Amino acid sequence: MNPAVSAVTDRIIERSRPTRQAYLSLIERERDGWIGRPRLGCANLAHAYAGTPEDREAMTTRHEAMNIGLVTAYNDMLSAHAVYYRYPEQMKIWAREVGATAQVAGGVPAMCDGVTQGYAGMELSLFSRDTIALSTAVALSHGTFEGAALLGICDKIVPGLLMGALRFGHLPMILIPGGPMPSGLPNKAKAAVRERFAEGQATRDELLDAEIQAYHTQGTCTFYGTANTNQMMMEVMGLHMPGAAFVNPGTKLRQELTRAAVHRLAAIGVHGDDYRPLGVCVDEKAIINAAVGLLATGGSTNHLLHLPAIARAAGIVIDWEDFDRLSAAVPTVARVYPNGSADVNAFEAAGGMPFVIHELIGAGYLHRDLKTVAGADLSAYGERPVIEGERLAWQPVPASGDETILRPADRPFAPDGGMRILQGNIGRACIKVSAVERDRWVVEAPARVFADQLEVLAAFRDGELERDVVVVVRFQGPRANGMPELHKLTPPLGVLQNRGFKVALVTDGRMSGASGKVPCAIHCSPEALPGLNGVGGAIGLIRDGDLVRVDAEAGTLTALVDAAEWKARTPAAAPPPASGMGRELFGLFRGLADEAEKGASAILAGAGL
Repeated sequence: MNPAVSAVTDRIIERSRPTRQAYLSLIERERDGWIGRPRLGCANLAHAYAGTPEDREAMTTRHEAMNIGLVTAYNDMLSAHAVYYRYPEQMKIWAREVGATAQVAGGVPAMCDGVTQGYAGMELSLFSRDTIALSTAVALSHGTFEGAALLGICDKIVPGLLMGALRFGHLPMILIPGGPMPSGLPNKAKAAVRERFAEGQATRDELLDAEIQAYHTQGTCTFYGTANTNQMMMEVMGLHMPGAAFVNPGTKLRQELTRAAVHRLAAIGVHGDDYRPLGVCVDEKAIINAAVGLLATGGSTNHLLHLPAIARAAGIVIDWEDFDRLSAAVPTVARVYPNGSADVNAFEAAGGMPFVIHELIGAGYLHRDLKTVAGADLSAYGERPVIEGERLAWQPVPASGDETILRPADRPFAPDGGMRILQGNIGRACIKVSAVERDRWVVEAPARVFADQLEVLAAFRDGELERDVVVVVRFQGPRANGMPELHKLTPPLGVLQNRGFKVALVTDGRMSGASGKVPCAIHCSPEALPGLNGVGGAIGLIRDGDLVRVDAEAGTLTALVDAAEWKARTPAAAPPPASGMGRELFGLFRGLADEAEKGASAILAGAGL
């Protein structure tokens, strides 16, 4: 193993020792004392079987066979999840092929950040992850399943599914992806129309036409945002069938990979000789692999929130310092939009995740010795799935099919992973620089302070930001308003940068995985809104005109204000809590949410995890 990766792994193992042992003890007790079907009362079982008369006899007489719980995030408002419409009925047939049965255990909500982006509904987005985790727990609470298939793809859905599922970690589980939509309007062309619209040079009809050409059918969006980063992570953690991440929907290969996942799940239960419970598969090395994959491929910064939360659900503690140390050591081997011009379909055609995994294992950056769901170690994920005749098979990955998209680990695009921790008198924040030109890694300019992203858009339209500027958007943290993504700011800030100004964003909120070229210091902690200790973060002390330095070279985030004056300042008053669009119902989540570095989760904080 690479020495830096090995050192961070050891650091996490040692830090997590008590919490991980407590977790492993939990799932061992649950395995041994599980209220499974043989122990349920007859009336309980009758209720469980009543809805599936076609499988009732098998369920009643074959308790040693696996009954698979399907936890689905299907809806047809979210393009990536619309593909799941027929999956349950197909998966039931495939389960019967190997003597198993399957039932839809429950549905989980799956909101689309692309629909709510920039509007009030986005303030429910982060906490939808906790809601999904709770819904997953409810789905699996009946005690009638010996394993589960988790059907989810997009931003909060995969993290939420895992957070809930890991509390049932004695059960074997496999993640079932649906794949990306075929390529439409190139992402770079779409971004150009957005910027033209922000400048008033394109009409709403032109913008809508471009967006529909880009997002044109079922499947994930084709840029490398949070949804597709989820799929990358499931591959390097060994929780998919190998190579399943980026196969398009509706293809024979996609169908056979899902069929193979059902068959495989039936083989890894507690009654077989290859028991692979989820809580054992997701160990410290799997979490490290997810972080390494994130950095090596330029994935979404949202996983600086999601991966710590997933890890906590398994008794593992990872922090931003770990990401920072890994980023300094792990090379960037992929360029996928917004970190390059290629979309995920071009990435897949060039070699995709099998190439990435093969290269990173060979160079010592990924842990190979994982207990994957596929039955082998992670090296099985370095092969590409294909259809040979009518059968699913895997083949070795050749050299990169396009070195403008994928490069070997010994000839990377960059020697590091392109993420940094920034620290200073404003707080502790993260910045992704893999898509930012090197001459913009340091921005020092007067601040303009806002408490709402709509105020930023208004100031841009009124010409108030036509200068070098550090835009500060605060009261956007999890406790304040649920930490919405501020992706709507990307076009106007990009326009200002295109006009030659030095521009940066500083916020205690989030910036989408689809953001790119503007330097953004995000997830600033502590957030501006006071916590339970009554103290708010120093981002609440910044005033209009303060000189602020965002320095990704030195890793600093500093308000260049006299220390005595800074200490004497009164924090800005928080805006009143918003209501409407259901936001008031999530007051409990906002009140209990912990800091971004721990995952910004109310349910994990409330559970003492």
